[in-house]
Amino acid sequence: MKSSKYEIDMCNGSIMDKLISFSLPLMLSGILQLMFNAVDIIVVGRFSGKQALAAVGSTTALINVFTNLFIGISLGANVLAARFYAMGKSKEMSETVHTSITLAMVSGVIMAFVGVLFARGALELMGTPDDVIDQSTLYMRIYFMGMPFFMLYNYGAAILRAIGDTKRPLLFLIISGLINAALNMLLVIYCHMAVEGVAIATVISQLISCILVLWCLYKSEGSYQLRFSKLQIKGVYLKQIFQVGIPAGIQSMIINFSNVLLQSSVNSFGSTAMAGYTAANNILGFLYAAVNSITQACMSFTSQNYGVGKYKRMDKVLIDCLILTVVVAGVLGCGSYLLGSEILRIYTEEEKVIRCGMEILSITTVPYFLCGIMDLFPGALRGMGYSAVPMILSIIGTVGMRVVWIFGIFPHHRSLYVLFISYPGSWLFTIIMQVICFYFVRKKIHQM
Repeated sequence: MKSSKYEIDMCNGSIMDKLISFSLPLMLSGILQLMFNAVDIIVVGRFSGKQALAAVGSTTALINVFTNLFIGISLGANVLAARFYAMGKSKEMSETVHTSITLAMVSGVIMAFVGVLFARGALELMGTPDDVIDQSTLYMRIYFMGMPFFMLYNYGAAILRAIGDTKRPLLFLIISGLINAALNMLLVIYCHMAVEGVAIATVISQLISCILVLWCLYKSEGSYQLRFSKLQIKGVYLKQIFQVGIPAGIQSMIINFSNVLLQSSVNSFGSTAMAGYTAANNILGFLYAAVNSITQACMSFTSQNYGVGKYKRMDKVLIDCLILTVVVAGVLGCGSYLLGSEILRIYTEEEKVIRCGMEILSITTVPYFLCGIMDLFPGALRGMGYSAVPMILSIIGTVGMRVVWIFGIFPHHRSLYVLFISYPGSWLFTIIMQVICFYFVRKKIHQM
């Protein structure tokens, strides 16, 4: 099955070393992708002031709400492509690739129009303060102009992950990330731009990563080779992609909607708290990138083994992923808490902003392994083609508990610490429900 040095045989041999080989480049890719936004935050925080810092940060949750439905659908493309690849179905694999890339182009153009047209109205609904809303709107509109490039890269990378290739997407992000950092320095420091400078730099870097991943697929010799003349959407594959991807996308979108509610609560404390949340949330983003890479590995490995009927191997994949998640999240989470003040000083030198950031990190970083475990079980279920029930449980557990907390508990105990207790509480509650769901699905699969 393995036909190039970039591919991984997920269905035979030892598992842990292959999970690490798959996850590590993906982890670094996720971290590097976050660096696009981190460099934006650091540059504007250092050279344009806390209003610009708050302006960039206040768009993060809202951008995720707009984009995560389509990014979630890319998980459906990953699962379907991994299954066809493991089963050696070249025709089906090729048609899945071309359907996925066409879908990415269409969704990217739609998101560009939606983001540009509705940016300010959405920010006003969030209660974004008057002193940052103009800059927030400008940043968001420019950012969304690059959405077609963002979507094409993510769908192209999803296809490569399906065959075990996480190394080349990492290389492409290194190249585009370095260009992004250089453009940030040029546009903000030397051209004296503010949020518009970092937004333009991000769009250009996304264009470059998009070109590189499409070129990689075009030059490939396997069943995942891309030919632009074959681009079309085939309903039979689109339906299967949607069956896995739409529930995943809706789950991610609604969870991020709860983060928008949380952002609105943070906004009520003013621009200093917003800046602290922006920096702290960026650190949490790096933790999420680390644990999410293991979830992606679990989903891809599970999908391939499910396709060839190796159900006991799927159990071993999940156990090894649980071990990796606890170790990685434990080390990074504790490190982020212990070094939190020093890390926050990279973003800003204002003591009040740093104190707000540490208040958030003190309750969210050490138990972050719970977030990783919470995502692992739905990842395994999606790899087996079960996506709707995990979506419902995640919405009930994560969103439901946070909404109750934000509107029921927080108004009576107004502090950032109390507000963010909703994070570990919702993670633990959701884990319990996902484990019960996984038990029954696993029992059904093993009886097939």
